[in-house]
Amino acid sequence: MTSTTFNVTGMTCAHCERAVTQEVSEVAGVHGVEVSAETGRLVIESAAPIDDAAVLAAVDEAGYVAVRA
Repeated sequence: MTSTTFNVTGMTCAHCERAVTQEVSEVAGVHGVEVSAETGRLVIESAAPIDDAAVLAAVDEAGYVAVRA
């Protein structure tokens, strides 16, 4: 299992966390998503390395900006 961490800006509440989780969960290869508005962290679990561009696009679709930590 591979763990990849991103920093997400703009999240302030549980709704923000759900929006990011929903979008990132749809990225191919993602098996688990943990999001914290408090820390601004997004941790993705996958069987193999995931496509960073796809994750960044998913976070953007949710309305936020992410960078790989």
